[in-house]
Amino acid sequence: MEVQGKIKMIDDTKTYGNNGFRKREMVVTTEEQYPQQIMIEFVQDKTDLLNNFKVGQNVKVSINLRGREWTNPQGETKYFNSIQGWRIENIDQSVSSNMPPMPPADAFEPANDLNEEDHDDLPF
Repeated sequence: MEVQGKIKMIDDTKTYGNNGFRKREMVVTTEEQYPQQIMIEFVQDKTDLLNNFKVGQNVKVSINLRGREWTNPQGETKYFNSIQGWRIENIDQSVSSNMPPMPPADAFEPANDLNEEDHDDLPF
């Protein structure tokens, strides 16, 4: 599954427990009629994937939905869902395009020696 939108927030990497479990959260705002604020967590070595991204970038995030069951000390069973990211791609048009940037119009010299009566042998 994928989520596409603009990065709203990237949190710092947090470490939990004696085993050093690492988690980093980000929020992506979808661009649709009713935009959604989707919190996506990256865990363990995937936390480093966010190092090259910043707030405001348009991204496509590959995700997995995770669900788990937990029974509290009183014996009540609860269920929790999470969205885990495992790949993130920049989809900004200016960055993903392979075309070089267009030079400004004033970088070209004007053609002043044009003569409309000169024969043009171009086929178009």
